[in-house]
Amino acid sequence: MPITWHIHSWETISKKALYDALTLRSLVFVVEQKCVYQDLDSKDENALHILGYKQNVLVAYARVFLNTKPVSIGRVVIHPLFRRLGYGKHIMQKSIEQVPTKTSIHISAQEHLKGFYESLGFSQNGVGYLEDGIPHIPMVTANQPNV
Repeated sequence: MPITWHIHSWETISKKALYDALTLRSLVFVVEQKCVYQDLDSKDENALHILGYKQNVLVAYARVFLNTKPVSIGRVVIHPLFRRLGYGKHIMQKSIEQVPTKTSIHISAQEHLKGFYESLGFSQNGVGYLEDGIPHIPMVTANQPNV
């Protein structure tokens, strides 16, 4: 069964979909990664929310910021029970599809995922840093990659 994709702005996202997204983000970023941080950062209102469901379970999520400079993708997350099935690539492809062509995309990538993001057309464009205790690197596309 394929993933069912839902793409919402702040104005169109349902309470249920938002709750699903916040639950998944908390499960992975706070509980699994043992990272105490402020997930509710007042940025969700400005994001496009990309949600991938399989049999009514949110398995993939990301948020895309089109109205910021630079355009960015963040909070990319795959449900722990659905990893290693290619859903990371699918959520990134869906997210990239939302960005106008010829637009560079910026991400703050966990360092251990550098190769994954390079396979999608991103390259490191700065020095690594710690974000909430996890090594990250800045990455960017020269323009929208072909995925």
